[in-house]
Amino acid sequence: MVLLAAFLGWMFDGFEMGLFPLIGGPALADLLGPNSPPGDAAKWFGSIIAVFLVGAATGGVLFGWLGDKIGRVKAMSLSIFTYAIFTGLCGFATEAWHIAALRFIASLGMGGEWSLGVALVNEIWPGKSRALVAGLIGAAANVGFLLVGVLSIVLVSFIGSVKGFMLGVGLSEELTAKLFDHSAWRFLMISGAFPALLIFFIRLFVPESKKWEAERDRGATGHWANIDLLGVLVGCIAALAIIWAWSPAGSGGWAAGGVTVVGLAIALLGYLFPVRKYLERAAAAGSLRGADGRQVLHMMIFGAGLAGVALLGTWGSIQWAPRWAAQLEPDPLRHAKEYTQITSGVGAIVGTIVAALVAGRFGRRITYSLLCVGSIAACLILYQANTAYGPMFLVSMFFAGMLTAAFYGFFPLYLPELFPTAVRATGQGFSYNFGRILAAIGGLQTATLMVWFGNSFAKAGSALAAIYLIGVFIVWLGPETKGKPLPE
Repeated sequence: MVLLAAFLGWMFDGFEMGLFPLIGGPALADLLGPNSPPGDAAKWFGSIIAVFLVGAATGGVLFGWLGDKIGRVKAMSLSIFTYAIFTGLCGFATEAWHIAALRFIASLGMGGEWSLGVALVNEIWPGKSRALVAGLIGAAANVGFLLVGVLSIVLVSFIGSVKGFMLGVGLSEELTAKLFDHSAWRFLMISGAFPALLIFFIRLFVPESKKWEAERDRGATGHWANIDLLGVLVGCIAALAIIWAWSPAGSGGWAAGGVTVVGLAIALLGYLFPVRKYLERAAAAGSLRGADGRQVLHMMIFGAGLAGVALLGTWGSIQWAPRWAAQLEPDPLRHAKEYTQITSGVGAIVGTIVAALVAGRFGRRITYSLLCVGSIAACLILYQANTAYGPMFLVSMFFAGMLTAAFYGFFPLYLPELFPTAVRATGQGFSYNFGRILAAIGGLQTATLMVWFGNSFAKAGSALAAIYLIGVFIVWLGPETKGKPLPE
């Protein structure tokens, strides 16, 4: 039941994440109107993705904190409710900034669900099976990505029949047109509220982690304090200031660069603040059970670096591929962007499972390094060997999706191994999701790079793939945890 809940929660999380990259173009065209300045839609697209990533980073810390304080299951239910309801509300947006604001709140829950589901599964599932289970969890989000593409194709292919059905059940022509025009983006967003029903299953059938209950019973969960969340708020504001500086409303250029440096430092300190205060209180009360507070903070920053490389590669490069496919093949009846997302999703499902199994067999550090090298090669082949949409494009997309998404099968295995039970949800939530802020800052440069490269997705995507070179080296700064039990 725990594995099923985590799988479904992360699958629908992937569905929500995959919605905007696929339907963001039609949505912004509808909301901005035909008279918007050239390039404005691309800047809004990048800014909305960046705001989403900042929200997910904040949610990873916020809901991770909540999971370490009140339990994994209760916090996971709240996170799923948050991302489902606020994704559904995006379907009622009337301005581009409405999408940005609602996606930000929804992403709080998306970031939290990952850290909670992974912590719960790793604490309950037997150690010898954790590699396979980590791969399955990593694959879940990509099943969601794939489902978005399938649903979009079905709607576009049968849009006339669907409209007729809606009119037949009593919907007005005006409301039906609003729901299903512009690639039915409003209907797809509203459908994102459906996963809220998963909460009933979780609360009825999913047991709480015995490891967490043991920590609660000995008083270790009582050292979390609500006032510490002010640090997370300050960190979130600093991260959003960075996004604003690079957005269409901001200044850009050197001024934005200065805001980025200062804002990133404040965000790092703010997001770390609740954990630092917890460690101080737990150490004073003798509740750390031999854990080293400095080591915990070091592992959080190390994990954020690993996740930042992978997430920037994905969000800065691969997530733009459906829009590039639509540019190469403008005929909507060929469903270029949908098939691109589906092909990438199929490759990602394979990659996440294989990566976790390889890491379980050969070790964590060598696997991560090989994934970085493979991702560089796959991105360059995708962007440099294709000039038209067709079978070769989709084959390249399969391998690019497989290698760049394989990290998301690796992280559910490796990140929980870096932290003791008392701070596991918060620690891995910070590590995985603070990487999203790094990805947001880098991803914002995709639009800038496209301007430099004459609106070329291929050149911008190829340039951002160089980020994987950093990952080849930094993984060796962390521990090799193959064959070791989870820290208590």
